Amino acid sequence: MILYYQTHSPFARKALVFAHEAGIADRLEVIHHETSPTLRNARVYAENPLGKVPVLLRPGASAIFDSDVICAYLDTLHEGRKLLPQDGETRWQALRLQSVAQGLAQTGIALRWETERRPEPLRYGALAQGYRDKIEASYDWIEGALDDEAPLHVGHIALATTLSWMAFRHLPPFRARARLKRWFEAFEKRASMQATPLSGDTHD
Repeated sequence: MILYYQTHSPFARKALVFAHEAGIADRLEVIHHETSPTLRNARVYAENPLGKVPVLLRPGASAIFDSDVICAYLDTLHEGRKLLPQDGETRWQALRLQSVAQGLAQTGIALRWETERRPEPLRYGALAQGYRDKIEASYDWIEGALDDEAPLHVGHIALATTLSWMAFRHLPPFRARARLKRWFEAFEKRASMQATPLSGDTHD
């Protein structure tokens, strides 16, 4: 399988960290592709009409995207404990945390547009503040809701890769939340995170 990747994407990293945690990273050929809303990458568009990574190319089958779908697919390819719980309340808790983490990353991306990437005369300060408020509210919610004793699942992977990216991009910090800080610093030491460092700048 081939994973279209980007070394500074929290979503692509989530898929690759998941593959490492599932023990199947060695089955992936990882190919970096630069993409952005203003940079059309023809190779990526040929597989994903949204023009975004990650994209997973499967021999003899259609490509799949985005990170949620890729992780769900990868979880069917190993014999170990499933990282996307199959039944009961544990499943919904994992999916809920994944959803918050994905939304947090999207909000961080939007905040970067309003404070850094959009031409300064076109930036909207009130919108940027709204994004900051959503980020702070998400941090507070996660601080109270995170089950740091639960077995590893896809929500944890989504959260760790998002928080790492937020710090990488110097977005509003989360480390004032003691439980969240402690959990993240422990997770960041995992081999899956050490094997997939963030690097590079966005190209438009």
